[in-house]
This record gives sequence, structure tokens and C-alpha cells, in this order.
Amino acid sequence: MAGELGGHGLHDALVILGAAGVVIPAFARLKISPVIGFILVGIAVGPAGLGALAAQHPWLEPLTITQRERIDPFAEFGILLLLFAIGLELSFRRLFSMRKAVFGLGGAQMAGTALIIAAALMSSGARPSSAAILGLALAMSSTALVMPIAGTTSPVGRAAFAMLLFQDLALVPILFTLDAKGSADNLGVVVASGVAVVTALLIAGRFLLPSLFAQAARTKNPETFFATSLLVVMLASLATGAIGLGAAMGALIAGLLIAETDYRAEVEVITAPLRGLALGIFLITIGMRLDAGSLIGRWPDVIGATLAILAAKSLLVFLLLRVRGHRRSVSLETGLLLASPSELTLIVLASAAAAALITTEQAAFWTLVTAIGLTLTPLLALVGRRLSRRVDPQVLETDGLGTEGVTLIAGFGRVGRIVADMMISHGRPYLGVDGDIDNVAEARAAGYRVIFGDVARGDIVSRFGLQRAAAVVLTMDDPVLTVRLARGIRGECPTLSIIARARDAAHAAQLYKAGATDAVPETMEGSLQMSEAVLVDIGVAMGPVIASIHEKRSELRAEIREQGELAEEPALGRRRVRDRT
Repeated sequence: MAGELGGHGLHDALVILGAAGVVIPAFARLKISPVIGFILVGIAVGPAGLGALAAQHPWLEPLTITQRERIDPFAEFGILLLLFAIGLELSFRRLFSMRKAVFGLGGAQMAGTALIIAAALMSSGARPSSAAILGLALAMSSTALVMPIAGTTSPVGRAAFAMLLFQDLALVPILFTLDAKGSADNLGVVVASGVAVVTALLIAGRFLLPSLFAQAARTKNPETFFATSLLVVMLASLATGAIGLGAAMGALIAGLLIAETDYRAEVEVITAPLRGLALGIFLITIGMRLDAGSLIGRWPDVIGATLAILAAKSLLVFLLLRVRGHRRSVSLETGLLLASPSELTLIVLASAAAAALITTEQAAFWTLVTAIGLTLTPLLALVGRRLSRRVDPQVLETDGLGTEGVTLIAGFGRVGRIVADMMISHGRPYLGVDGDIDNVAEARAAGYRVIFGDVARGDIVSRFGLQRAAAVVLTMDDPVLTVRLARGIRGECPTLSIIARARDAAHAAQLYKAGATDAVPETMEGSLQMSEAVLVDIGVAMGPVIASIHEKRSELRAEIREQGELAEEPALGRRRVRDRT
């Protein structure tokens, strides 16, 4: 029996991963959101699709899953990682800094939408408990789809982010209530145990996680960091699952705990590929649970419900933002962007069905509505953007980015600290980033503004908001990495000043070709300064010495120009006040 289950497990994993491997590149090539692809593939290879024909056509057996209960482990795995990713966004510090927008605007949106939808469902004959949970579920919008589209810096992005944060936060009590409801026989014990376990996890995370991740960071091994993150998720999930709250609650709390440490950004980057895969797996399992054939006869109801949800949510968000003083363009675009339900809607529907608060038929119907809404999200975003430009054509795309930028110093060793000292002396804002946790701790103790992060991993432009930065300084003693970073940053930020540390003329030439604004060869500048010092000390007049230094620097410029095949000589040393005089 164990061998049979093991064989089924491997077969099912191959089917689901193979489906994800087909959908992701195919839809990426078509520049279409893969959400609908995941769900359609799930329907096709699931028990209600080709899996139902496997008995008559044995050749379909290796390509399908024929039993619904075999889907559950994969769905739970996807849910765990999705909720972990959501928890990473729910930092207490972030919530406190945005408390007015999150709890004011976000709370009003969630409560208002849930009440409108619940009232409409009750008027059509739904039980109050079912209507309430469906209203809360459908009031949510997709963080995974909306945030990459809107970002967090524009007026639309900031408004959407505040409402999405509240929705993510509301998921905690919703899941807690549903999991406790599922254990109605000993509800009081589950609630009391849940409060105790959650409190214990929060206390343990506050005092133990920083040390645990500091040890992982010192290894400078991404695999160790990744394994530590998964360990925290599994321990928290086991703790909440053991008392009847469900493993999903533990994954959400694990993300929340890590979000309170200095390692949140690094954990996000390291786990990003797995989170994307988890979303795909989860959506495929959602498709496998759907019996599309039984819903085809209800297609007018499905389309009507989808349009009603989109209209109600977009109108309410538009009105809330207008009341709070936002422009019509921002209100319109944000309303359309948040009109669709969320991947979290699917999680709440599944939990509500497990707790018998809604029927399986209701869960299937609203799952299909949610799937259609998720598919329409990119299209709604495009429509919203075009309509907003017509409503307020004078508004510039850069609105909301600010005029004062921060200089990002990548690498905070001896060179990075000197750059920071000069920024401080001239009153210019800066932010240091370093991948050595001990170096970060030492710099913070000395009063520098520096965070932990490995710039070699992930997209440095989006992670650190370089679109709105004043400049970026690459101080790492890693020639290959600095060239790669300079090329990547220049590709996304054509006008950003990029100042890079170079080892020699050849490296400086590579940096200029990669897009660096200035490349400073440390060996050459050190040699020129030493030459100047020794010539003056042995009695050579200052004038001829400075002239010879100028001449030598011109030779170096010509050398770099030749090696880099540059149209003009690089501005090597052009910012030195002494050379100007």
C-alpha cells in the first residue's frame, strides 16, 4: 500500500510539475497572465477532465490524475507557501507606518465590499453565515497580480497596497475562525490553545529568529538561508496544525515573524522562485477540483456573477478614494485594478467548504467566478490606465515618485563607509546594503544607515527602488558582479548615475561598456597619488608634478577608451576639485 501511494505521489507530482512547466513558458511567450492557463490545464488533466477517460484509454493514465483525494497534498503545499509569502508582507513596522491608510481605507474597502456582496447573496436566498463568508472572500483582491502591475511608489500603487495589506491582515482572523469552526466539538479548547500557541510563536520569533538567521547569513550560503526559512515554516505549521488550527495558519505566522527581522528582503528573494511555482501548483489543483461540465449549463449565472462582483468592487473603491481626496484618474484606475477576486478568495472558499459553512456546489461556482476574475485582472489594469489618462491627461507618469532621491551604496566595506561619510558630511541621504551580517551590525552600531541584503541575488532595481534613487555606488571587490549589476541597472534605469569601483583599466573599460557613468580604477588612482607624494617629498616642484599627473591620467583615459572601444574618453577623475583648479 505504501509503495502504491509512493508511486502515485511521484506520478502526481510529475503531472502537476509538468503542467506548470508547460503553462509558464507558453503564456510568458504570449505575454498573457498564466493564471487562466494553470486553471485550464488543471481542469484538463484532473479527475473531471481527461482523468475521467483514463479507464477507457490507458495511455492517458500517465498524463492525468484520476482521484480527487490525491490532489489534496499538492494544494496544501501551494497554500502553505502562498500564505508564507503573504506573511512576509505583514510587518508590524510597515503596518504602523501606514496605519491610517491600511486600517482606514483598507478597512472601509473590506467591510463595505463584504456587506454589499453579503446583502446581495442574502436577498437571493443564501444563509447569513454563507453570505457573510462569501462576502469576505470575494472582497479580497489579488496581491500576487496587482502589486507587480501597480508597484508601491505611484498614487495608484500606494492606495492599492494599503487595501491589499489590510486584506492580507484580515486573512489571519478569517482562517482562525474557519479552522476553529471546523473543530466545533471542542471549540473552546481550540481557541484557547490557538491563542497560546500563536503568542508563544510570536515571542519565540521575536527573540530566536534574529540569531538563527544571523548564523545562516554568516555561512554566505543561499541554500542554508533557504533551508532555515523552510524550517521556520514547517515548525510553525506543525505547531498550529497540532492544535487544530491548520498548517496554513502556521505558514502565515512564520512569514509574519520573519518580516519583523532584518532578513525579510533576503528571504523574499531566495524563496521567490518557489513561491511562484507554489502559486502555479495551487491554481492547477483548483482547476483539478472543478467539474467544468456541470458548470457549463450555468454559464449565464457565472458571467452575471463575475460582472456583478467586478462592478461592485470597482465602484466602491472609486467612491472611497474620491471621498479621501484622490484624483479621479487615480480612483478609477485603482478601482478597476482591485475589481477582481484574489487567490486568497480560493483559500477562504476551500476552508469554508471544509468547515461546512458553504456547500461544495457554492465553492465550485464561486471558484470559477474567481478564476475568471483573476484572468481579467491584467486586462482591467490596462483599461484602467488608459481611462485614467483620458480623465486626467495632464498627470505625468512620474507623479508620486518624489524629487529627492537616495544614493544606494552597494557593499559597505571600507570603500562604502568612506562614501557614506562623504554623503553625511554634505547632508545627502544614502542607504548602504551589504551581504555580511556582522559588517551590517558593526556599521549600524557606528551609526550608519545600512541594511542586510545580497545584491547579487534578485532584481536590485525593484528590490531597492532604484527607479527613484539619486545614484547607485557599486563598491564591491568583485569585477564580474559589478559589470553584471551595472549592465542590469542601466537596462532598467537609463538616466541613473552609476558609479562603480574598478580594479584596473581593463575592468574600468568593461564597466563603461556595461553602462557605468563613472568607473574609478582603485589601483591607478592609488598609484597616481603615491607618485605625487613621493615626487613632492623628494623635492620636485608641485606645478610640474600636478602637470605630469594630468598627463598620466590622460594616457590612462586613452587606454581605457581603446580597451572599451568607447566613442569618447571616459571622465576619469573628472570630479576632482584639485584637477579642475
